[in-house]
Amino acid sequence: MKHYRADVIGSMLRPEYLLQAREQFAAGNLDDAEFKRVEDHAVDECVAIQERAGVDVLTDGEMRRHVFASQLAQACEGFDSIPNNQVDWFTLEGRVETSPVTVGLVSKLRRKRHISAEEFIYLRAKTARSTKMTIPSPTMYAYYWAPGVSNAAYPSPNAYLADVTGILKDEVAELVRLGAKYIQIDAPEFGMLIDEHQRAWFAQKGFDPDRMINDGVDMINAIIDGHPAITFGLHICRGNDANRYMAKGGYARIAEQIFPRTRAERLLLEYDDERSGDFAPLASVPEDKTVVLGLVSTKTPREETAAELRARIKEASAYIPLDRLALSPQCGFASVAKGNAISFETQEKKLRLVADVARQIWSD
Repeated sequence: MKHYRADVIGSMLRPEYLLQAREQFAAGNLDDAEFKRVEDHAVDECVAIQERAGVDVLTDGEMRRHVFASQLAQACEGFDSIPNNQVDWFTLEGRVETSPVTVGLVSKLRRKRHISAEEFIYLRAKTARSTKMTIPSPTMYAYYWAPGVSNAAYPSPNAYLADVTGILKDEVAELVRLGAKYIQIDAPEFGMLIDEHQRAWFAQKGFDPDRMINDGVDMINAIIDGHPAITFGLHICRGNDANRYMAKGGYARIAEQIFPRTRAERLLLEYDDERSGDFAPLASVPEDKTVVLGLVSTKTPREETAAELRARIKEASAYIPLDRLALSPQCGFASVAKGNAISFETQEKKLRLVADVARQIWSD
């Protein structure tokens, strides 16, 4: 496994011209070829930002996605908008804001095209640096199960998630065939299942929260199996949208269910504020895994210092050896296309800080 000490999570701020082009495309005022040229240009700029910052691995910034998890919904028939399909978010001050879930499951899934192949093929041609592709976890798609509507498509939520797992498994096989070496699986639902408020939301949908974690790890392992030469990461956060979060609480509640059982070699964990808890759960991480500490916030414009990050990494090393640690932002900068309320300049400074501190600590 290659040691990427300065990692990224996935999404990057979308330039305003891309957001405008997406609106024009949706309205029928921009054709496919024109829109692809705009997307390509945005990816080019995103790659350049990461290269200038000096991080060890690059993504395409998820520029072609509406939401970090939207590619499967865009690539498959079976999803549509559903009224009253909502979820609670929290502002940084703790105020509840209820927002619609992007889409819901309305019919049996049928894949129309590959999910991320276009993203990877374009990215690999644009940089000589190491690259990473991000895909959502199967249980992330529990968000889109709407009781009373989705039951017409599948007899149970588990039957639906089995189909999702099969699609994602095929997608990973295609990415590997195309030359991908590092694939990250995003599982914010695991972070939500730390929080009683969100556990109740999943229970209302018909999911058993504890079984959802155990089954979710099994589904992820089924996707990873058969690719021993590929580095897999598992990213667990607590929600990220327009400077909001979905859950709070330390990893202790889920550590034993996930850390020893997942076959992912890299655990990318959110640790940028007090909502994340302490580092004690890292003692549950087996010796064959690296923990990527998400210490740099993408939610606030405050610029962390190198001294702060070095102190936090030292604190974490009391539970897991330094040679099994790495550094990254806590989440993406724009898990939803509109992005968090920080500037492009601050985004680049934060990535450069990640790269600089990583070089200082792991200069070997």
